[in-house]
Amino acid sequence: MYSRAQLADAFRALGVAAGDTVMLHASVRAAGQIAGGPDQIHLALKDALTDAGTLVMYASCPDYYDEVERGTLTAEQERELLQKLPPFDPLTARSARDNGTLVEFFRTYPGSRVNAHVARFVVWGKHTDALIAHEQQPWNYAFGRGSLLERFVHQCDGKILLLGSDHDAVTFLHYAEHIVDIPGKRVARYKVPVAPNVWRDMEEFDTSDAGAHPNWPPRFFAQIVDGYLARTQNHGARVGDAQSFLLDARGLLALALEVMTSVGHHGQARDSLHLG
Repeated sequence: MYSRAQLADAFRALGVAAGDTVMLHASVRAAGQIAGGPDQIHLALKDALTDAGTLVMYASCPDYYDEVERGTLTAEQERELLQKLPPFDPLTARSARDNGTLVEFFRTYPGSRVNAHVARFVVWGKHTDALIAHEQQPWNYAFGRGSLLERFVHQCDGKILLLGSDHDAVTFLHYAEHIVDIPGKRVARYKVPVAPNVWRDMEEFDTSDAGAHPNWPPRFFAQIVDGYLARTQNHGARVGDAQSFLLDARGLLALALEVMTSVGHHGQARDSLHLG
């Protein structure tokens, strides 16, 4: 069993420093038994970051809020949702289950704030205002130019922390998909309920499992992350029971754009990553 202090020391040993801006992806189960429960994980990371730091997690939205007219539902399901789904409330809506349990603990903890969008992030710390500035949040292509992810990497020099999490679930790489300049990217269009009987059209480069481009291979994000870890000789370290990694977002972005450009034109992910 691990204490908050032990976890904070492990985060520091991994490379987390006071004042960093960190986007966390975490598996509570992988971390092992935590004295005091899952909240101790984000509290320990905040201890390592200090009040000068910033913590970010991706919450997204509950089922169906970003699915109507996307092409994943039956016509009957869509008709029913158009009649029954309440407006999306970013302040009260639960986090997407696929994003793990910790983000909901973090979202509902005092001091956390969210941006008003179904592409919803939870933020705590020094750069909260800059990251979730509502007047800067694009409605369409919300992972791309002008997004929180752009400010995270370019204004805050962000880092990505993988705490026993799936390397294919790095939300930041949707930013690379959105800005990479290649032909043939898939555009997803759908509707979001924003007020009673008011549905707003939205579009993005497809962030579903299908991927933003037809050439993307299965588990493409994991290939990019693992390629970056290999290139930078980043072997990670244990936080609790979880094998964990701290990545520089700028470096990961540079590799992702290189690989996505190659794969978009030629369809050669493994050759681009030199993974053999």
